[in-house]
Amino acid sequence: MRLSKAFQPTLKEVPAEAQIASHRLMLRAGLVRQTSSGIYAWLPAGLRVLRNIEQIIREEQDTIGAQEVLMPTLQSADLWRRSGRYDAYGPEMLRIQDRHGRELLYGPTNEEMITDIFGSSVSSYKQLPKALYHIQWKFRDEVRPRFGVMRGREFLMKDAYSFDADYQGAVNSYRRMMLSYLRIFQRLGVRAVPMVADTGPIGGDLSHEFLVLAKTGESGVFYDSDLENLDLAGSHLDPNNDQDLEVFFRQVTSSYASTDEKHDETAWAKVPDIRKREGRGIEVGHIFYFGTKYTESMGIEVSGADGTKFSPHMGSYGVGVSRLVGAIIEASHDEAGIIWPDSVAPYKAAILNLRPGDEACDAICEKIYGADPENFMYDDRSERAGVKFNDADLMGHPWQIIVGPRGAKEGKVELKRRKNSERFELPVAEALAKIGAA
Repeated sequence: MRLSKAFQPTLKEVPAEAQIASHRLMLRAGLVRQTSSGIYAWLPAGLRVLRNIEQIIREEQDTIGAQEVLMPTLQSADLWRRSGRYDAYGPEMLRIQDRHGRELLYGPTNEEMITDIFGSSVSSYKQLPKALYHIQWKFRDEVRPRFGVMRGREFLMKDAYSFDADYQGAVNSYRRMMLSYLRIFQRLGVRAVPMVADTGPIGGDLSHEFLVLAKTGESGVFYDSDLENLDLAGSHLDPNNDQDLEVFFRQVTSSYASTDEKHDETAWAKVPDIRKREGRGIEVGHIFYFGTKYTESMGIEVSGADGTKFSPHMGSYGVGVSRLVGAIIEASHDEAGIIWPDSVAPYKAAILNLRPGDEACDAICEKIYGADPENFMYDDRSERAGVKFNDADLMGHPWQIIVGPRGAKEGKVELKRRKNSERFELPVAEALAKIGAA
């Protein structure tokens, strides 16, 4: 994309309503614009980040055998009455009526709908297990929306649901999803620590939330640094091997990790001081086993091996896709702007032409841009060099390819790595190879 043609409305001034870094930077870098309280339009660069996150999530969910569906945002109130949640959910749920007076709601979650779809389609234990997921916009009418996309009213979420014949099968589905989530977060370039979460009135011990470490996090976190050393994206764990899943789950849950709400000083004291880590965390995912809560309340049964009917066990698994954009920025920025991890950046590199109109500079910039126009942002504007440097830092491109008249005469460019400001002077071909665009 040529920046002179792009819809990339950056702001020089810090928006008065933005209280945290991610909100300020998303507005200043032209990723989003607020259209109503807690509701945002996603502009081209921001949408590219969302799509990159979605793609990683899809790849990892598909790897564990989950199948993608897409359910509607509007749901029938009758479904929620079957589960008993319609009146209990509270004012966060937006309730509406169509022209025929039928009661509908803008879904804040999809347990009822997926359970109904499953129940109308699966009738035998032989068809289990099943795992279904979708990526969809949801709405919760927050009393005080704040912090931009971190606590908005409309948000993009990946939610998945598993169906198993018995408790042990559900446990394996839960562990498989935990492995998938940790691989997702590692590929996204963020450190997300799984922590035991409250299970609510359902009980049990299978509920974990995933928190990205950031100074502006909502929760205090305490964890064993051994969790930082897990390399699950590169591991050879087989998600379809129950023994591998057990080893993995034991490895993850044997290290202490807790939010301040569930912090246990006695258990914390047993962690060696050298491995103790404390900070703040932003919740970006939650996995939850709730047994037969929805299948029983909604009358969903399948036939067992002996012909006896039973209600399948379920789990629910959510990742906040739009929230992750804010969380990644909170965890990865500096005073100059965003520092995108390579895997989610809207563009791989910015090409900065320091002297548009100079024959050598223009020729090298066009050559570089032609190597990967889909993933390069070419700053071809007639602006001062300082403006281009500032905007490139603000937008957070992982690499900056700086083309000036002196280097251009020698066929060289300056390559800057955004996250650590490391610089290299290289011939064009070597520069492209270094950023993986050759």
